[in-house]
Order: sequence, then C-alpha cells, then structure tokens
Amino acid sequence: MASPSEQIRLVLAMKLKQLRQERGLALQALAERAGMSISYLSEIEKGKKYPKPEKLVDLAAALEVPYDDLVSLKVEEPLEAMREAITSPFLRAFPFELFGVGRQDVVGLMSGVPERAGAMIRAFLEVGRTYDVRVEHFLFAALRAWQQMHGNHFPDLEAAADGFRRAKGWDARAVPVAHVLRYILESDHGYRVDTKTLRGHAVLGDLRSVFVPGRRPTLYVNGALHEEQLGFLYARELGFVALGITDRPTTSSWMKVTSFEQVLGNFQASYFAGALLIPAVAFDADLRVLFDLQQWDARAFLRALGHYRATTEMVFYRLTQRLPAAFGLSEVFFLRFHRPPGEDRYRLTKALNMSRVPVPHGVDPAEHYCRRWPAMRAIRALADGEADVSAPGPFVAAQRSMFVNDGAEFFTLAAARPLALQPDAHAAVMLGVLLDRRARRVVRFLDDPDLPHVEVNLTCERCGIVDCAVRAAPPAIVAAETAQEAKEAALAALVAATR
Repeated sequence: MASPSEQIRLVLAMKLKQLRQERGLALQALAERAGMSISYLSEIEKGKKYPKPEKLVDLAAALEVPYDDLVSLKVEEPLEAMREAITSPFLRAFPFELFGVGRQDVVGLMSGVPERAGAMIRAFLEVGRTYDVRVEHFLFAALRAWQQMHGNHFPDLEAAADGFRRAKGWDARAVPVAHVLRYILESDHGYRVDTKTLRGHAVLGDLRSVFVPGRRPTLYVNGALHEEQLGFLYARELGFVALGITDRPTTSSWMKVTSFEQVLGNFQASYFAGALLIPAVAFDADLRVLFDLQQWDARAFLRALGHYRATTEMVFYRLTQRLPAAFGLSEVFFLRFHRPPGEDRYRLTKALNMSRVPVPHGVDPAEHYCRRWPAMRAIRALADGEADVSAPGPFVAAQRSMFVNDGAEFFTLAAARPLALQPDAHAAVMLGVLLDRRARRVVRFLDDPDLPHVEVNLTCERCGIVDCAVRAAPPAIVAAETAQEAKEAALAALVAATR
C-alpha cells in the first residue's frame, strides 16, 4: 500500500506539471528559473523525488505561486479526480510493480491529459461503487493476470518444493501423507496442531483452518476434513515456513484481505503445497500415459488421481500448472462451481482462464450458468442420486464442449463430490483444454467417437439454442439483442426511404 509520503510526492508531481504547462514553460526553462538540474526536476514531476523545503521555495517563486499552495494536498479541477485516484485504496493497493510498471509511471501518463484522465477515473470509481467492486476484487484480478502472464508456472516455487523434498530424503516421486507433514510441522517448526476445536464449533465450524502466530504457532484444523484436505493444509503451512512468508491470511477462507502481499503469499504457499503433494516428475509421467490412450477412460483417470494423496481440486489446479509447462498446452481454464443444498443454482467460486476464449466467468450473478457443461452435469448426477456415491473418488464427466457463438471447442473434464463440511451441498471442479492442433498432437483420445460432443454457452440468458432440455432460464439477453437489431434495421430502412 502506498505510504502518505508517496501520496504527497504524487500530488506535488501532478500540480507541478500542470502549473508548468499552464505557464508554457519547458522543463529546461523551469529548471533554470528554479536553479536545479533538468533531471532532478523531471524526477520530481514523475513523483519519484520530493525536494527539500528550500527547493520547494525556489519552485514556488519560479512558478509565481504561494509556497503553501504548491505543497498543499488541495488541487483544482481537473486534478481533483486524479488526487482522488491517488488517495483511493484501489490505486494504493494495486501491485503495479508486479507488471513492471511503477505507480508514478501511471500517474505520469494520466497527468499528461488531466481533463480526460480525470473524467475516466471518475467513471471507473463510479462503476466500482455501483457494482460494489471492492479492493480485494482488484487484488485477486491482479493475481490472476500475473498467473496468466507466467502461464501459471513458477520454476522458483517448483524448485522450493523439490528442495524441501530432497532435504527430507524423499525421492522425486514420493507422495507425502498428511500425518507425516503434521509431524514435520510439530517436530521441526514447533507448531501445535489442534484438530478438535473447530470441529462442531458453533460459529467457526465451517472453517477449514485458523492460524494463530506466536512463539509456538498454533494451527487449528477442522478434524471433519478428508485426509487429502488435511494434507493440503499441512503442506501449505510448510510452504509459508519454507518460503519465509509472514504476511498471510489467518483463516483458510478469506475473511478480510489487507494487502496484495497477503494474496500473493497465500498463492505461493498453495502452489508449494501442490508441487509437494503432486510432484512434477511423477505427475507428468502419469499424464503422458493417459494422453497416449486412444479412447477416453474415466477409470484410468481416477486410478491416476489415486496415486496422489491430494484433493481432486488440487489435481485439477495442478493440471493448469503442468499442461502449459510440460506439454505446451497453454490455452486452458479452471473453474469451480458450488451448488447449495436444495437450490437449482450454481455459484462460481474460483476461476482461472488462460485461454483467449471467454468462459463462464464475470457475468451477472443473477444469470444462470449453462447447464450443458460437464461440471453442472456431474453435480446434477450427484444431487439427483444418479451417481454411485459409494464408489471411491469423485464423480467424473467429460465431453467436447463447443461454443455455439464462435465455434471454439474445448475438451472439458469435471469432477464432483459432496462438500466435506456440508454433505448436502455439492461442488465440482472443471478443466478445459482448447482443441487446437497442439492439443490434438499431444492428447490422442480427443478424437474418441464415444466422447460426447455438446454445444455450450456462457449462461441460459445468453444462449439461443431452442431445443435445450436443461435450460434454467429464458434467453432474455438474446431476445433483447434481437429486438435491438430489429429496431436498428427498421430505423435504417426508415432513414433510407426518407432520403
């Protein structure tokens, strides 16, 4: 987050540039009047330096403005909107440096055209307030953009997990179990692990874990979780320790986000956990065996999952890391849906889209996600009792999904199971791989004739398929767009006839 001193520097930078331009002075001319170098003045205008009081006096005299007016945080229009942006939590919290851009650079660009920049900033702020866009939304969006920029593959985190594995004497294919990871936390790092307090707690019983720092850190873990979920929590905790991350969330589910460093640290520790529990060497080898099959085999996929003491979600998310890095399949997406008990509505709770095709994400929450995706099909089979819940592992569904609007086609794989802490609720994770030439060369079963081919869309409201048996809502948006096109055509005809 930007410090107050940074805000002061940026406000002075904007005011100084505006005053100089209003007086028609070039940088060199103002520098000569104020008795300073051009490079130093340029640094001040970029918000990178803040001059000493005597230099501020010289600048005020050179610009013929009172000293107090120059150093005050008060600004005139159109700089007021830019001052709002600088002092807003959005600009202060956004990690520009992660993308190789300084906050000063952004302000410098905006101050070049303050009237237009001010109007644009006010528009963004108004949209944010209207749609209740909070700071954490920007931070998580920044994290997703950073993951996309790197293909969701981070060699330093892979190396950290490998180094931890070697330090424990494990080979490259060894898959640690939950009780071993817990023992390492307790014996090597002095943790106290409590698996009883959260289980059945009147208020906190829906939390998976709570971390309390101290001389002897305490990790409260919900004992109702599955063994694979416990393993992830212990592995992630070891990730925080191994990576030296101290700015971190205290609960497994986000209750409050205070900084991007916290969001980034949680991601890095989670990545470490995935790499530790699903070693790249073994996972890549298993995937090559699966990809060499001539036909899609759900049982073979489940057997491969069974090699790892990891949740299905972790395996699917690990695929978004290994497919681009090891197989060159970069156009992938990951989605997680949750269906509350007794409801026919699916909530998107996690998304990472590394393809160039829009997938079900970022649409109005009031819309109904297309029921033709395998994730919804898998959840529906579980909820309606069509799936064998006594069988080990999740219920898996796969298909080739083609968007009706643009023809983009994905191999989509979904796995659903009841939630550990809410058995009446169901969740599904879904992976999509764009069917391009690279994918067809790497994955041989993609042309399996028994693999269902299904037309899909984003939501029911946006879909014009007329014979959909699982439609959950009328195609209201399609109807509105059709009506608008008809109106525009009629208007054009009227104008043409009049001429």
